Amino acid sequence: MSDPGPSSSAAATGTAAAREPAAHTTGTTTPVVPAARSAADGARATGTPASETVVASSATASAAPPATAPGPQLTRRQKAGLLLTLILGSLTALPALSMDMYLPALPEVGGVFGSSAAQVQLTLTTCLLGLALGQVVVGPMSDQFGRRRPLLAGLVCYVVASAACAFAPSVEALTVFRLLQGLAGAAGIVIARAVVRDLFDGLAMARFFSTLMLISGAAPVLAPVLGGQVLRFTDWRGVFLILAGMGVVLTLVTVRWLPETLAPAERHSGGLPQALRSMRGLLADRVFTGYLLAGSLAFAALFAYIAASPFVMQEIYGASPQTYSLLFMVNSIGLVATGQLNGKVLVGRVNLDRVLLAGLGVIATAALALLLMTSGVFGEVGLVPVATGLFVLMSGMALVLPNSNSQGLLRAPHAAGSASALLGTSQFLIGAVASPLVGVAGEHTAVPMAVVQLVTVLLAALCFLTLCRPWRREG
Repeated sequence: MSDPGPSSSAAATGTAAAREPAAHTTGTTTPVVPAARSAADGARATGTPASETVVASSATASAAPPATAPGPQLTRRQKAGLLLTLILGSLTALPALSMDMYLPALPEVGGVFGSSAAQVQLTLTTCLLGLALGQVVVGPMSDQFGRRRPLLAGLVCYVVASAACAFAPSVEALTVFRLLQGLAGAAGIVIARAVVRDLFDGLAMARFFSTLMLISGAAPVLAPVLGGQVLRFTDWRGVFLILAGMGVVLTLVTVRWLPETLAPAERHSGGLPQALRSMRGLLADRVFTGYLLAGSLAFAALFAYIAASPFVMQEIYGASPQTYSLLFMVNSIGLVATGQLNGKVLVGRVNLDRVLLAGLGVIATAALALLLMTSGVFGEVGLVPVATGLFVLMSGMALVLPNSNSQGLLRAPHAAGSASALLGTSQFLIGAVASPLVGVAGEHTAVPMAVVQLVTVLLAALCFLTLCRPWRREG
């Protein structure tokens, strides 16, 4: 694959010209509205400085009568920025809540249904598969019909599927319902990323993704703790009833406070064929594919941890469900704290590709240490050293995931929904493949978890270096 520049990349995806991200040059956090992007395109055609045109366009848009406005825009509600962050963060956190609240109950589910660890872990895998496939459908739909309608339809279906999981009569039925829950929950994460791309560009988008990590990262902090406490008063079915209730609340909040962010003039009307052409063009962009694979393989290392940690911590190292939840919380705090370091300190001061590569190095070091510890190179190790290695691994994820997503989305200003779908689908598909591998050697060894983590992160670094070639684009 070739390395197209921004304009040739846009041509590959069926657009006449790529829109240069204005905020990338300024480093501000001002949302970029579609009208301003169109003005920037016109500026390049006429030779007018893009920054002057964007300012003039913004002023014109503010003075225009409501009847000529392209649609309700969040930029008219600047004072609601915190609310926007909370809503988008909650949508992004919904898949994590679906996965992590359920983790402390995995051994209990196996006991109730008389199922093996592999069968119970399959309920995680099918949820991941649903999250992957759902994004392929919902992302292009949001480019065609706008963001709100597909999002609300997905949230309603998520509530129904979560309630069905609570009343599943067998592990097979639970596996099917978890697939449906993942398919519906995909709407939240893919459309949240597309909304961010509608409103932000460049460094501003990278900063906003790191801010979202404060909210979405709180999900794995709170979810296992909440799940562990729920199990003290009810069983695993109560976990899914609570998830259904959360879905209801998020649906009502979205209806009330999240307006449309994609103007009708910017929507694609070509349906599925146009969506497939856009995706094919994105995948033909070698650099976009490099970011996609780097983020997805790192994500697989994260899901190897999610799938294996309940059995590693509880069955091998003897942690109680409550202790496991607290350890998971500590690891997730590391993820959130490093994400804030990325957004508040590193973005704008350090080249994002360098930060991404450093994050991959941190994850690889932690995975290697875990492999040495779990394979007995250092003799018998206890819970604390293994938990420390997992803490470092989780913290490194905050340097990889937001930056790979933002760098990938910068390559696709013309098809944010399709690009978001590709990024999310590849992450969950590769995660769904990797997560069952952690149990291939049984429930009493953590070596497969460490092997999967080390292999995936090394592949992520290889894809990043060979496809993105950051040293050629650093200037």
